[in-house]
This record gives sequence, structure tokens and C-alpha cells, in this order.
Amino acid sequence: MYNVFIFFRGMDMPMIKDELIKTLKQYKQDKLIAYLSDSTLCKANECRLSKDIESIDWSFLEPHKSYNSADDIKPIDITLIDAIKQDENRFEQTGLEAIRDGKLALVLLAGGQGTRLGYDHPKGMFNVGTDRELFIFECLINNTMKVVKKAGCFIPFYIMTSSINNDETVAFFKEHNYFGYNPDYITFFVQESNPVTDFEGNILLADKDELCMSPNGNGGWFSSMERNGLLDELLNSPIEWINVFSVDNVLQGIADPVFLGATIESGKTCGAKVVAKAAPDEKVGAICTMSGKPHIIEYYELSDKMMNEKNPDGTYSYGYGVILNYLFPIKKLKHTLNKDMPLHIVKKAVPYMDYDGTYITPTDVNAFKYETLALDLIHAMDSCLAYEINREKEFAPIKNKEGIDSIDTARELLRKNGVIL
Repeated sequence: MYNVFIFFRGMDMPMIKDELIKTLKQYKQDKLIAYLSDSTLCKANECRLSKDIESIDWSFLEPHKSYNSADDIKPIDITLIDAIKQDENRFEQTGLEAIRDGKLALVLLAGGQGTRLGYDHPKGMFNVGTDRELFIFECLINNTMKVVKKAGCFIPFYIMTSSINNDETVAFFKEHNYFGYNPDYITFFVQESNPVTDFEGNILLADKDELCMSPNGNGGWFSSMERNGLLDELLNSPIEWINVFSVDNVLQGIADPVFLGATIESGKTCGAKVVAKAAPDEKVGAICTMSGKPHIIEYYELSDKMMNEKNPDGTYSYGYGVILNYLFPIKKLKHTLNKDMPLHIVKKAVPYMDYDGTYITPTDVNAFKYETLALDLIHAMDSCLAYEINREKEFAPIKNKEGIDSIDTARELLRKNGVIL
């Protein structure tokens, strides 16, 4: 990390310290250098930009490992619903005991906005009710409270927000009295961000005194916890397991004691809830193994051959998808902090301010966002319990305004599960 200092000659003639120039030149940010050197910039603007630049982890522009080879990918054993039911009571008691002993913490990934739903607020604030208010956040808390009541204790609940939605999210929870959850057990923390660049790698500006930044993907949740000073708190507590889940799924089985107990008893390093895919091309990551380790292939990386490959019994070899509900051991996660995580570079349409001061709202993709994904943490584990769930009872993602995985399909499943809307 570089310390940045800016000195001024008079009121409006900035002189940028050589160390900052050297850093920006190293990463070929000539446009940003020219912008910072412009004598028309006011002192306050320049200082704010320098602080933004100082906070950048430049590794996002460096080569990262990738998992693109399918040479050593094989199917993984799935623990099916019928097998789970045979030992369900024992698994549940094992899980409840661990929860009562303080061994479980929860992490909700809630850094996104509801843009795809036509909703310009944190996604968790979206109302899925029809005749009453029922927010996504409320659904998730309600699901958790079922286990809290069964275990007889609250569970530490960490909520990852982003710089875009943190204040609004925190205020929303306070306004609604945390939906009945004990606020002493809820901790908010802000996800790290990476700069957004154009297709040539030039960092974009959001405004005259602000870089264009974007959350670093849901795989950054653990490093973001560490950066927010929460890791020591976790490691010095009885917590052994972290249940990580996304804000999308309103039927999410959170702090599921059967899942926790099954994972503990399996002796596997981690656990992942999976569903039988509705179709070979369903847009969920396929769980498998790579080089003997658990692995998840994103749906858009799955070849047609693998997508349609079948087992001797006629079932699809890669027919189970993850729902972003994982159990990770905290001590094993600690070792991932210093490891190179795969970086997913995503094309997006991003509004920005050109370096000449013109504000531009693109009609097509124009920029790269740099993200890590939670599914890649699975590959950092030695083994994984692939734990099947009933999709009609636990999988109602809200990703789209209409069609598949939409508000309407989620409402239909909520009603089927007895939730009054």
C-alpha cells in the first residue's frame, strides 16, 4: 500500500508526488494521471481522489488464477434427501447442540441493489407481500427465528452491506426493530470494493472527485470481515462454523440444524446445499470435483457435453446446482486470506463521468467489474458435503422482475409453504 501526499503551489496548481505517479504509471493509468495533474482541479477534489487511489488494492489488475480447464473435472457424490431423512433426528440434535454451544455464526450477503427488479434500494428491502408488507429481509429473519426458537438461543448474525446501501440497510433494520431479532446479535459490515475500468483498463470516474467503484463480489465476504476488524472477534469466540447465504432466496433454510449436524458428522471440511437442476441448462452453478477437490462450475462455463452427460442410472452427472448456502469452518477460511482467489471479470453497462467532465449513461456494456465469488471458496476446502434440499421448500430466488426466478415465482412458492402475503 502506498502513502499518498499531494502538495500545492498557490491555490490551484497541484503538484502530485512522484510516488503516486509511479504507482499510477505502473498500472498504466495515464488518463487518471493527466486528470489529477490538471491545474483546474480544486484542492478538495484532488485530495478526495487521492484518498480513493490510496485505498485501492491494485492486485485486481494483476494476473489471477483461473479454473478454466475441464480436464480433471468429475461428478461429486450427492447426499440425497432420502438418505438425509433416515438420520434426520440425529443430525438435528447434533446441529442444535452445536448452536447452543455457540459454534455457529450467520453471514448474510446483502450488498446489492434491487435494480433488476426495478427497485432502486437495497434488494432486501423489497416488499414481496401483496396484501401486507413482507420484505425480503423480513422473510430471512423469520426463517432464522424458527431455529432460534427451537434452539432456545440467538445466533450471531453478520450482515454484509456495501458502500452503496449500508446506511439505508442499517436504518431499515432499526426502523423495523430488527424484525424481532435481538439487535445485540446483529453486526453490519461493509463489503470491499474494486475500481471499475473501461475495456482498456482505465479506471472510470463516477464524478469529478470520485472514482467509479463496485463491490468486489460475494466471494469477498470473508476478507471484508477481516478488513472490518471482525476476524479476531470470531477467532476468539466459540464459533467454529459460518453459514453463508444470499439475500435472493426468501425460502432460505438458515442456521439449518439438520444441515449443520450432517456436515459435522460427515467429517467433510465444508457443506453446500444443492438442488436437483430443473433442466440441464438451469442457471445455477454445478457442483463437482476438480483434481480431487470440491468445485463449482458456473452455468455459463459448463460445456454442452458435460451439461448432458449422464450416469449409468440415467441421471445427469452434473445435475445438481448450488443455491449459495454454505457451511465453512472458520479456521480453514483463515488460510484463504493470503491465497490468490480467482477473479471474475464481468462486462457491465456502467454510467460514468468522462475525463473531460461529460457524464455518460451507456446503452450497452462499456466496463469491466472485478469480482470474486463465494463458490470459489469451496475449491479452497479439502472436501464438501453436497447436501440435497427440496427446491419447493427452500429455493425461491428473486433475481428477475418477470419470468423464471422472479417476484411472481417466489410469491407462488411462499404461498405453497404457508406464508401469508
